[in-house]
Amino acid sequence: MPISLANRMKAQWPRALCLAAAAALLAGCQTDYVTGSAVIDDYHDRHPIVLADAPATLDVFPVNHGALDVTTLVAIRAFADRYARYGVGRIVVLAPAGGGPDIRAGVASVRRALAADGLRGSIGLGVYPVADLYLASPIKIGFRGLKAEVASRCGEWPSDLTSGSSLEGWQNRTYWNFGCATQSMLAAQVDDPRDFVQASALAPSDVQMRLRAIGKVRGGDDPGTAWTVQNSNIGQIGGQ
Repeated sequence: MPISLANRMKAQWPRALCLAAAAALLAGCQTDYVTGSAVIDDYHDRHPIVLADAPATLDVFPVNHGALDVTTLVAIRAFADRYARYGVGRIVVLAPAGGGPDIRAGVASVRRALAADGLRGSIGLGVYPVADLYLASPIKIGFRGLKAEVASRCGEWPSDLTSGSSLEGWQNRTYWNFGCATQSMLAAQVDDPRDFVQASALAPSDVQMRLRAIGKVRGGDDPGTAWTVQNSNIGQIGGQ
């Protein structure tokens, strides 16, 4: 006896319900699956700039029997100013071990330059070992103080970028050293390390400019500033 279409559909209903229930369970499992990555992929987070109590150094190369040229004096003046702003303890001057009269004269020149730049207090003196006597050995000036630097170490490559024997490097992520040099250069170029953690206070407003604008408004005039730019004709320069 042939089975009617209605009876055939009734017979397939339990199977359809089971398939629908299984699909719903699979969909629920797929929804609960976390597809995120716990790997730090932003170089700002991987190589953060931090404030630390770190040493700051300056290498000085005396010329002409221990004398200091203008460029060196300017560098020492800037170094002494930085010590006055962020330094703790005292400045230390280290001479290369085994230095002759020129080095001793150079140390004396450095001490005079620091005193001329307003440095007060005692200066620590010492020597440091020289690895290669053939190379020029500077006089080192240093102090400890507030400094912005990168917390991690640059130049590290913990994983292979183009691994052929594994899936290493197939995640389309930035390599570990990415951004470290940029962060280090930014930390070295910012003058005030505190700018990385807080904004600088605004300077007082210009009183004369404010009074000028208020006077213009009271008199019914435009308080704006009119700038006049006069361009010269290149053809008229030199009488042409």
